[in-house]
Amino acid sequence: MRQYEPGQIGEVQGKKDIVAGFLFFSDGISRLADMAGFRQLLLLGVALLFAGCAHYPPNQPLDRHDPAYGYRFTNLASPENSDDMLVVVTFSGGGTRAAALAYGVLEHLAHTEIMREGKQQRLLDEIDIISSVSGGSFTSAYYALYGDQIFSDFESRFLKRDVQGELTRKMLAPFNLARASSPKFGRIDLVAEYLDEEIFHHGTYGDLLKRGKRPFVMINASDMSLGTRFEFTQDQFDLICSDLSSFSLARAVAASSAVPLLFSPLTVRNYSGKCDYHEPAQVTEKSNGTSRQIYKAAEVRSYLDSQARPYLHLLDGGITDNIGLRGMLDRVASHDGPRSLAHAMRLDRLHKAVLIIVNAETAPDLSLDRREEVPTVTQVFRAIKDIPINRYSFETTELLKANFENWARQMRGRNSGNQQASQAEAEFDFYLVEVTFDAIKDPDERNFFRGIPTSYALPAETVDQLRALGPRLIGESEDYQRLLHDLWKN
Repeated sequence: MRQYEPGQIGEVQGKKDIVAGFLFFSDGISRLADMAGFRQLLLLGVALLFAGCAHYPPNQPLDRHDPAYGYRFTNLASPENSDDMLVVVTFSGGGTRAAALAYGVLEHLAHTEIMREGKQQRLLDEIDIISSVSGGSFTSAYYALYGDQIFSDFESRFLKRDVQGELTRKMLAPFNLARASSPKFGRIDLVAEYLDEEIFHHGTYGDLLKRGKRPFVMINASDMSLGTRFEFTQDQFDLICSDLSSFSLARAVAASSAVPLLFSPLTVRNYSGKCDYHEPAQVTEKSNGTSRQIYKAAEVRSYLDSQARPYLHLLDGGITDNIGLRGMLDRVASHDGPRSLAHAMRLDRLHKAVLIIVNAETAPDLSLDRREEVPTVTQVFRAIKDIPINRYSFETTELLKANFENWARQMRGRNSGNQQASQAEAEFDFYLVEVTFDAIKDPDERNFFRGIPTSYALPAETVDQLRALGPRLIGESEDYQRLLHDLWKN
């Protein structure tokens, strides 16, 4: 039975009285007027009135905080996955363009054989974490839910489907127009319904937990009020005393893709203070730390105050991190370095870390600069949206590269004080593999791919070209070739 908050009871009862009166009135009129379609018209009006009372499906509260419960990296394992190598893959935003490029990379990794601990296996099975944003989240969530089934039906279910057209028709249906007029049900909720029914078939994070297999998928959205990342993991939901297990993958992907103005934000309830969750020690300790640590501590504490923030509103993850890298940087910073983070992730035997960045970023529209006419509102909006995202993505990647060697030195120093440590134990290697349109050597081809629009309806031929490009670009990466050489050498 649907539950209402105390303040809603009078409002709901009032609407019931209105409907009851309307039904009584319509019945009297229909008796007087012998018109075949009149009753149907009245019933439609009643249906639309009820539709205006629509409410988004709320996330469920967590009865009691348990650090061992829920969708966490440490609760997933895979018999094919070795624990001395960490493989992290990031999928950027960019609609079907991004989803298809990411899919092509997964296909390539599925066909790449490596040697691990004396046995031959797929590199795909070594993926530990996928961090994704917007369009890339369709691919990551589908793979996490269905595994290798993605290679048999993801094209027909999503990549080569006119998702954009189907969504438009759903939103323009009279009943859904009325539902979207409700102050507690937005366009993004219609998107989530469509994805739940047509793409993810009611899959939840509880289903991912039951599978118990890596990769651990981090779907990223943006906190509209704070302007920070919001990830769909139990660690994040612990802060708001909510159980992620019952949350649908469709709603997470919808939030990650909630483009401002085009879609409404997705709302999540904050139940903090009701599950015996306490402020993490690392937050308390860092309240007087560096400016970055103080900023992060304030962000965490804002979620712990459900009186000030009883509801959270989430937008497209690309606003705060369009390439899905910030999550890893934040985790390293919050654990005071990679050694502490590896220990927290139970990766004490770690000797290799591989980061594969799949970035479907587009190019700026320089054609505007060849015309004297004032740019249109649409062109200005696109620039406002793309400029900060592209600049932030560039700076994030450069920050990561600047930290790589320092992290490697810290990891190599793990056993420096242990004279019994072997040379192999002291070794540590980082591999940074970038799959980006910027790496395409031919300028015409590069401009073609960078000019593919951000939409959810691409021609089948374009999807095939993006799929084929992923394997080619990853194969041209020097660090990727070095990784394969080192894996077969050992």
